Amino acid sequence: MRLVRYLVHDDVRYGVLEGDRVQELLRPYFEGLTPMKTVRPLAEVKLLAPARPSKMLCIGLNYRDHAREMQTSLPEEPVLFLKPATALAGPEQPIVYPTMAARLDHEAELAVVIGRRCRSVPLDEAGRCILGYACFNDVTARDLQAKDGQWTRAKGFDTFGVLGPWIETDPGDPNRLAVTCRLNGQVRQQSNTDQCAFNCQYLVSWASRLMTLEPGDVIATGTPAGIGPMQPGDTVEVEVEGIGILRNPIVAEPDKGAKPATIL
Repeated sequence: MRLVRYLVHDDVRYGVLEGDRVQELLRPYFEGLTPMKTVRPLAEVKLLAPARPSKMLCIGLNYRDHAREMQTSLPEEPVLFLKPATALAGPEQPIVYPTMAARLDHEAELAVVIGRRCRSVPLDEAGRCILGYACFNDVTARDLQAKDGQWTRAKGFDTFGVLGPWIETDPGDPNRLAVTCRLNGQVRQQSNTDQCAFNCQYLVSWASRLMTLEPGDVIATGTPAGIGPMQPGDTVEVEVEGIGILRNPIVAEPDKGAKPATIL
């Protein structure tokens, strides 16, 4: 099942996508799936990021091939950092290249979307806390990451947490899905989640021991090898098997500076 958030006449709605049509839900899907009679063609709605997370928990160095690419060993525990809620962006939304940065990289990832409030979840119950899965682009100002020695600035700019195009509740085994990134149609990253040192259920259980997870929170499970730069005018696509394609253009930050984020 594909779950979507979308705009209709400036109102945010929730729905279920079936083929090229969206059936509206009475309430957000985190509160239960109650369909309404209203059905709209997908072409007539604007898709938004399918969740409004209170936090985006991102995992670094989780793929074996990426660790080799970075010439480092896999960590004994997940490496965790947070993106602010204001970094959220959705499908087709422009990713803004900040004037402060000299290199902007794509990082294709599988995202886990939390379905209910949870804390200290046993590993064998972690799957019950997952609403579904989405594509994620962990956009990174690589030069600032190297300069700062930590990741908050490099990964926290507005539009640097791209989520979508929808939540797929059953993509197949989430720990055996192909992950691909294309820049202007050319493959840049290509791997599989079976290369992850820490799988989806483990990450949910582990993260829930650190902090309370809220409905809509996102755990981005890490990126494979092949990270690389993007430029204004480029189009980047993140594709995850069984889910879909998350597509975004890259634009330069305006000369007068970016305006405050509008998160729908």
